[in-house]
Amino acid sequence: MGQLISVVIDGLEVQVPPGTLVVDAAKKAGVDIPVFCYHPKMEPVGMCRMCLVEIGRPQMSRKTGELERNEDGSYVIQFAPKLETGCTVVVSEGMVVRGISDKVARARKDVIEFLLTSHPLDCPVCDKGGECPLQNLTMDFGSGESRFLYDEKIHFEKHYPLGELIFLDRERCIQCGRCVRFQDEIVDDAVIGFEQRGRSLRIVTYSEPGFDSYFSGNTTDICPVGALTTSDFRFGARPWEMKAVASICTHCPVGCNLTLNVRREHKTGGDFVVKRVLPRQNEAVNEIWICDKGRFAHHYTSSPDRLIQPLVKENGELTPATWDNALKIAASKLKEAGSDLLTLVSGRISNEDLFNLQALSKHLGGSSALLSEMAGGDLVAQVGVSQGTNLSDLGPESTILVVASDLEEEAPLYWLRVKQAAERGAKLIVANPRHTKTDRSASHVLRYPYGGEAALVIALTNALSKKRVELTDKFNQLGGSQEVKSAAKEIVEAENVLIFYGSEGTGFESSQQLAQACANLLISTGHIGKVNNGLIPVWPRGNTQGAWDMGFQPVPNLNEVLTTKQAIYIAAADPAGDNPKLAEAIQSAGFVLVQDIYLTETAKLADVVLPAKTFIEREGTFTNAERRVQRFYAGIPPRPQTRPDFAITAQISRLAGIDLEDRHPIRIMDQIAGQIPDYAEVSYGKISAVAEQWPIIGRSDLYYGGTSYENSQGLGYQVPPASQKGQPVSLSAVQPGDALPGEGDELTAYPITILYDRGQTVMTAELLHRRIPEPFIIIHPESVAHLGIKDGDRIHLHCLDFDYEVVARLDETIQEGVVLSPRSMGLPIREPMSVEIKLVEQVVT
Repeated sequence: MGQLISVVIDGLEVQVPPGTLVVDAAKKAGVDIPVFCYHPKMEPVGMCRMCLVEIGRPQMSRKTGELERNEDGSYVIQFAPKLETGCTVVVSEGMVVRGISDKVARARKDVIEFLLTSHPLDCPVCDKGGECPLQNLTMDFGSGESRFLYDEKIHFEKHYPLGELIFLDRERCIQCGRCVRFQDEIVDDAVIGFEQRGRSLRIVTYSEPGFDSYFSGNTTDICPVGALTTSDFRFGARPWEMKAVASICTHCPVGCNLTLNVRREHKTGGDFVVKRVLPRQNEAVNEIWICDKGRFAHHYTSSPDRLIQPLVKENGELTPATWDNALKIAASKLKEAGSDLLTLVSGRISNEDLFNLQALSKHLGGSSALLSEMAGGDLVAQVGVSQGTNLSDLGPESTILVVASDLEEEAPLYWLRVKQAAERGAKLIVANPRHTKTDRSASHVLRYPYGGEAALVIALTNALSKKRVELTDKFNQLGGSQEVKSAAKEIVEAENVLIFYGSEGTGFESSQQLAQACANLLISTGHIGKVNNGLIPVWPRGNTQGAWDMGFQPVPNLNEVLTTKQAIYIAAADPAGDNPKLAEAIQSAGFVLVQDIYLTETAKLADVVLPAKTFIEREGTFTNAERRVQRFYAGIPPRPQTRPDFAITAQISRLAGIDLEDRHPIRIMDQIAGQIPDYAEVSYGKISAVAEQWPIIGRSDLYYGGTSYENSQGLGYQVPPASQKGQPVSLSAVQPGDALPGEGDELTAYPITILYDRGQTVMTAELLHRRIPEPFIIIHPESVAHLGIKDGDRIHLHCLDFDYEVVARLDETIQEGVVLSPRSMGLPIREPMSVEIKLVEQVVT
């Protein structure tokens, strides 16, 4: 940081680091300098001129070359003849800034007057009313009347759709450029821009579909007027009518901090509803941004298809039942099964839910399993990132390895923060079989054949060690690559190393090998147990790491395990949704109990179905991929007869002879701290603690940071890994398999992840339907040339003895013999497997 610089702003002295802008220094001093175009997360441009201030600098003696001082020792200050933009001027020692002089006040009044020349005076009906910087600053600095003629106002389109998610009111736009710069500078998606010049300047979209970006909703947060609005909130409510509730996003392992804006709604009969989702500042997690999936996919919680009463199977049909009857049947059957009970969960529910489920299963002598194709949660507990790690701190001294992950699709905010780290000078190594957007920021791009992800990481380790792991002939060429050797050198020489590993093309066994290979690389280079070092898994669910920490792990050959159980207790998981083989296995069980929020394909097979609350109707905690335990709060009253998962399990447990907490999740967290050593220091008090963050974001001066909420409900508590606590960790042998594309006409399908899939929590959000593709696979043109298949043709994909109709997307950049199949798209490909393809019909163009 260097020596601090002293600056006086409106009579207040403040010390700030070198390189600080005047507007930011003022913010630190508690002095507000109004802005429109400036945003603390973006480079300054000085477009709007609202931040004009008087700036004086110490006068330098022409004789001595030193700063002149008054008799009292203070600097002799010489003010510039003209006002300067506070957003572009960097502070210097002894600088004096005047922001409340008559000269500055006149300038601000003039700027406001010019902005209003063609701005519509529709504040009473504007969506931004009540949280509008232009409205607020007009009241502070504007004139009581306009000198411009109403008839000379320029009129533009009022409700112009930039895309189906974002609407633009071109009359309200003040041309600050925040939205355009955000898309260009922050998220590297320059899909909108300026067109025309002068007063005819307007924002347009360059993409098809319109405004095609995973982060488009953030532009509505930073827009200083009502020009940009989301289609689900537009004309929906006024800011002062809504209550703000802190929450956590459940869609990916980042754990973005959210604020739910809720209010009563006439069209829902007076029920409370979530009107919009906004970011909540947490600079160590999502800063002040969220992706569009986290912003818009919450609508699944209010779907009319929600389960709202228990169901019990009678004569082969699920029929409504009372809670008492359903719980008695469930407890009796689970108790009867005893050691033949399997409790199957996903990472979609909270730590408190998972703890109670595990406690019941152990009490009855049963086993437990996590529905996931990713492994390594146990390794994350050993060599995961250390407490205090923050991606925002990574710079030239750091190296990041992203392996087997299309990071933007799997965890958009991780992609965003990794990209920004690379822009600050961090070395980024991307290892993937195909091109991904992360490649743009990479200093090294490593390619390997599908099935070779662990071999690639072993090759990196081999390049640094005389004691090498022998690779099979099919992967030997990886070790001789000069690019691999250069990347390995970057890793060993770096002060900090983070490894993100995902699930691109992997199943459980290959994921296990990959995770261990990554852990071995970190251990062998000494990049464990230190801040900003360690392993980060890109899990498929928001609380998969929490499930591992509560004792749940995936099991190999889940299909076989299910067929051996007398009773199966399934919570927040839908194994039958994509996989007919798992559906058959579930049907073979003597008793199936499902608790969920929807009547899923798995729930339709159950003997008893119990309706659960969603995350917005209750409270609890999630653990993200960096093992940061974070709290979410109840936003709206629950649906009738729904109960939180932990309470349902506790009520079954009580009938089965074990007393578990069923009312207060805070008490369950106390039990977790007492029984799970890694969580011994975790408490709701620590999770809910806050500290000052930079930039200072708040609802009191919306022009500075936008409508994102300050964090007053908790920054979370990061659980330290074993390596940071001084506990021993050791290398384990890894031998990568030979899963490679078949030869000749043989095809091997590999699972990949896309952000907008057809899972239950996404498909029920109608707003996203235009972004959700129909089921498809990606294949090299030569692999299907003999069938005459063209891009966009409908084909039959045969796997696991079943046929599926999908769309073929031809891609010359992937390997021949490879079929890429997105997860959660109605296809059963959850791990590498052989498939066959047949033509159904060709698309007529």
